[in-house]
Amino acid sequence: MARAALGWSTHRLAEMAGLGRATVVRFEDGEAVAAETREKIEAALVDAGAQFPRRSGRIGVTVPE
Repeated sequence: MARAALGWSTHRLAEMAGLGRATVVRFEDGEAVAAETREKIEAALVDAGAQFPRRSGRIGVTVPE
């Protein structure tokens, strides 16, 4: 959701996270990926301005306009 809201392709997210595109696609498809991979993806999105507020057992996403 954050990637789409930022207008990033899977190629762009992979580049910004230092990962291969196939890894990003596996993550988005809900397949198992290493914790380090999830951390890299989140860090790339946060560096771009995304925030992941947690409230009442839910995680949301906000991005800058």
